[in-house]
Amino acid sequence: MLRITLEQWRMFRAVVESGGFNQAAQSVHKSQSSVHSAVAKIEAAFGVKLFHIEGRRTVLTDAGKMLLRRAEYLLEEAAKVEAIGHTLGDGIESRLRIAVDQTLPQHLLYAVLEATSSQYPLLRIELFESILTGALELVQNDQVELAVSPYSGDGFSEQLCSIDFIAVAHPRHALHHLGRALTREDLKAHRQIVIRDSALQGKQDAGWLGADQRWTVSQINTSIDMIGNGLGFAWLPKHAITRALADGTLKPLPLSSGAQRTHPLYLLFKDGDNLGPAARTFIGELRSRV
Repeated sequence: MLRITLEQWRMFRAVVESGGFNQAAQSVHKSQSSVHSAVAKIEAAFGVKLFHIEGRRTVLTDAGKMLLRRAEYLLEEAAKVEAIGHTLGDGIESRLRIAVDQTLPQHLLYAVLEATSSQYPLLRIELFESILTGALELVQNDQVELAVSPYSGDGFSEQLCSIDFIAVAHPRHALHHLGRALTREDLKAHRQIVIRDSALQGKQDAGWLGADQRWTVSQINTSIDMIGNGLGFAWLPKHAITRALADGTLKPLPLSSGAQRTHPLYLLFKDGDNLGPAARTFIGELRSRV
């Protein structure tokens, strides 16, 4: 059985924050005698002094400082429990699972996640970073509530934006030294870096895959790094390589056709009626930014 109530701990903290018993009584809307009584009960329960007087100041003792740290943690946790209770009572989901294709600009994703969390600070967000049909598979298998995917599904599907891809290689790559517009036959003799589909079933190949040499990786950043080190060529999202293009680490390949491509990204979910307030907020923030 707890000997000290949360309200008594709250009054103890108020004395510290207000700098005195009279001020604390006003801040917590209690009588001064109630505040004195709460502090006295804590002192009696543990056999310690919480405060001593220095002139007109009420100052914490060493024991008081130690108990204050623990009391603040206790009060914060109690506040979180209450907030979770209200959240559940209001029908707000406690968890939101989102699958996002790696081609979505990261700064955009981070801004949407932060805006959603600021409105629902107790929401646990699980982010699944996917490639190609990976996000579609996750939403179809009910492993996520929402998905951003380059493939549309059978449920709700809304095109959010389009992502531009550019064929690139390191400036010292042999393809840049042919001195003419490149054809697909030229590309076949060189290594292509491709991204592995993150789906478990029904994997898709995307982009031109005619090179005799091919390295397959799981992350776009790995592909960018490999190409920046002169290990091959690939079509990469333009927004992801802006800095590399500017500083000359990567250079667009002079293809006679197909040097640039555009692919859509879709917002997917199965049933809008089953989406909670946090999911709807994420969708609204995403739409407003793309």
